[in-house]
Amino acid sequence: MENKKILFVINTLGRAGAENALISLLNRLVSDDRYGQLKIYLYVLTGQGELFSDIPEGVTVLNRNYSTASVLDKSGRKALRKTCIGALVKRFDAVRHFPYIVTNLVSMARSGEVMPDKLMWKTLADECERFDEHFDLAVAFLEGGSTYYVADHVKADKKCAFVHVDYTQAGYSRKLDKNCYEKFDKIFSVSDQVKETFLKVYPELQDKAEVFRNIVDSDKIIKLAGEGGGFDDGFTGKRIVTVCRLTRQKSLEVSADAMRIIKSCRKQGEEPVRWYIIGEGDRRNELESYIDKLGISEDFVLCGAYDNPYPYINDADIYVHATKFEGRSIAIREAMLLGKAVIASDTQDNRDLIDDGSDGLLCKLDAESLAGMILEFLDNYELLRKLGDMASKKEINSTDDTEKLISLL
Repeated sequence: MENKKILFVINTLGRAGAENALISLLNRLVSDDRYGQLKIYLYVLTGQGELFSDIPEGVTVLNRNYSTASVLDKSGRKALRKTCIGALVKRFDAVRHFPYIVTNLVSMARSGEVMPDKLMWKTLADECERFDEHFDLAVAFLEGGSTYYVADHVKADKKCAFVHVDYTQAGYSRKLDKNCYEKFDKIFSVSDQVKETFLKVYPELQDKAEVFRNIVDSDKIIKLAGEGGGFDDGFTGKRIVTVCRLTRQKSLEVSADAMRIIKSCRKQGEEPVRWYIIGEGDRRNELESYIDKLGISEDFVLCGAYDNPYPYINDADIYVHATKFEGRSIAIREAMLLGKAVIASDTQDNRDLIDDGSDGLLCKLDAESLAGMILEFLDNYELLRKLGDMASKKEINSTDDTEKLISLL
């Protein structure tokens, strides 16, 4: 494999699951002696994200300019919109992109949900920098922009794409993607369920589809969790923690409703409960208004994003991840690694991660069920400890699929 060149492409490098998984994979490739002769390159379509600071030495960043600004807070989203609009009007190419945008906008409207970010990825991909370099392998590490870019604008002997989410629930379609997955030699899905839902749309790609479970860098996470810090708000009751982006997919209204029920059910003399949401996103204002309306602003706290969330996870009595859909959740796996008892929504992918009652708990995605389960187990120290211990052992012994990627060389 001497001097083999691999290019990784991703949409942004914000602090989110797939982006963290990419950093872990890059760290594995540059630190493992088996891959020491590889030449590894990275290109980020938007040139923006906090994790630029975490790119390991030995990886060549192809972006001429980039910013470590968040892609999730208000100013970061504004900069991201500016990048996308700039791509649309670049070289007066708006007319060329107009039919594609309108056609897919109509399709989204008919389905009941318009997703502007999905509409802009193809435009951004078409207007990003191009490189004369020829690669042995090009990897599109996320759906949308990076997949379009690698399919249409990268020269490589082999190409593979990663799918991290339920393809259709996330808002993708063959029309939106212009059948670009047909141009790839391999499509890696992060779980069996993600693979299954993808193949419902692209059944003819069965032979190219394979499961690649994202890497969680256990040594790094355990080290970061032990660096100190954590909550300093003086609260002495029970802590629930969730780490996620503030988006519709994460169903945080359900969690807020559950917190209102929990608060009303705790009896006098019992320890109070506080729920912390660590993360940022475009629904912060809506969620703040909703939380105020429920009267739980001091009990359900939107903390924002932290560079190191792991000490806060360590401080939790229970980790909760109740979302509409996931791929193979990195956040759940990190909480399990740190020995936390996890309550997660009962989705197919979460069933793949959690053996219900053995190393975690699965729950219906409604406020009453979620609150009821939290109340049932919050004071059961022995069960929570047992679940956390089993979860940690399971995650430490998880499979490493790096060789599946390397085999393409």
